[in-house]
Amino acid sequence: MWEIYTSFPAEALLGFILGGLVVNFAPGQDMFFATACGINGGPRAGAMAGLGAGIGVVWHVTLAALGLSALMVAHPAALEVIRWAGAAYLAWLAVKAWRAGSSGGDGRGIVNPWKAIARGFVSNALNPKPVLFILAFLPQFTNPAYGPVWQQIVALGSIFAFTGTIVTMGYGLLAGYLGRSLLSRMGAVNKVAAVMFGGLAAKLALS
Repeated sequence: MWEIYTSFPAEALLGFILGGLVVNFAPGQDMFFATACGINGGPRAGAMAGLGAGIGVVWHVTLAALGLSALMVAHPAALEVIRWAGAAYLAWLAVKAWRAGSSGGDGRGIVNPWKAIARGFVSNALNPKPVLFILAFLPQFTNPAYGPVWQQIVALGSIFAFTGTIVTMGYGLLAGYLGRSLLSRMGAVNKVAAVMFGGLAAKLALS
């Protein structure tokens, strides 16, 4: 797998990591759940909820590795369709984030850390949004010259899952220590996320 990582141009890998971090930091279902668990159950419950969500991302990446590579081999033109669909999806995320304000969901979390892991996984695994992002984003950084496409999807997806897990666990930990004061800052975070999503959409459409 290390050979796959080293085959990516440094600028492409950096661009992927930065783009993934935009999504990781943007308020969403996983972040709100981890935050609620942190508020209600303390730092450990919040962190474990983030870990469960991260395991859910691994599930999505596995499915993508199995399906995307086969699709791209059978229908190379499908990548162009995926590119435009991805740009539209990212633009929609930008609009949604801009309008979201400082809403933090219903604030209901799980106190038990082990139950928080299970609920975090189920919540993410059954959420179609990670699937859409992975389908829209990961293929843009693959190239048959770098090695088997499925291995590239696994490599890139592993990075995305790792950073997402760390960030979401961090939200849960902070919520456990800071309580509801963290939610009051979500309005500003949403605005920043909206601008970054819009930039990603434009870059994807013009690339």
